[in-house]
Amino acid sequence: MNFYRNMINFLPAILFILGLAIGSFLNALIYRLHTGDSITKGRSKCPQCRHELSWKDLIPVVSYIVLKGKCRYCQKPISWQYPVVEVMTGILFFLVTFVQVGSWELFGVTTGNVLYLVFSLFIVSVMIVIFVYDLRHYLILDKVLLPTAVIAFAAAVFLPQISLPWALVSSGVIGGFFLVLVLLSKERWMGWGDVKLGFLVGLILPWPLTIVVLLLAFVGGSVISLLLVGLKIKSMKDSVPFGTFLAAATIITLIWGQAIADWYLGLIM
Repeated sequence: MNFYRNMINFLPAILFILGLAIGSFLNALIYRLHTGDSITKGRSKCPQCRHELSWKDLIPVVSYIVLKGKCRYCQKPISWQYPVVEVMTGILFFLVTFVQVGSWELFGVTTGNVLYLVFSLFIVSVMIVIFVYDLRHYLILDKVLLPTAVIAFAAAVFLPQISLPWALVSSGVIGGFFLVLVLLSKERWMGWGDVKLGFLVGLILPWPLTIVVLLLAFVGGSVISLLLVGLKIKSMKDSVPFGTFLAAATIITLIWGQAIADWYLGLIM
């Protein structure tokens, strides 16, 4: 019994370490999605000199520090994206696990709880890919959205933490809202990728978390956009990757959404 309880207590730390490794995989996935290389075949290569990387070049965070941020073979800089994504994936895996394991003490450890944790970590991983890819390339890929939507729909059907009717309603609300904005603005305000992402987010975060994710995405996007304009990094005419803000808002809402909703309702009621 004590061993079992200790394993549960150490689970967030274990998932942090796993998150570092997953973050390394996500970096490779983001790169290969852009280049068109096979996701399942071939060893990782330096983006600059295309030299195949050995296992000692691929240790999350550690390799970047040991190599001082440079490729072992061509000495060209390694993008800051790699260690940042690895560390952030580890931290987010830790936070998701810490929050959900905390509820296990109240409701018990069930198969549904474990599956929901796995699903949540999968969604975090997908949102990290969308966040980085949209930030770098201003594009949200169907090959990422569509398989995730199938898994999210299955989760809404089988997991007790997600209500399928509310998930479908939320999906229609967010996706439909973005669709109206795209049609009214003729794609000047946001693109079709944002619409598809909206439908997906609705499946993941049913009502009332729908409102939370929308508020976080729009408020966060507005604040950061104004900050970039104020710092003269961007102008008012420049576009911003809204999918990046929506992905970040989805992760935050997945972890703390209910607490945020309760806090906000407490202010207005």
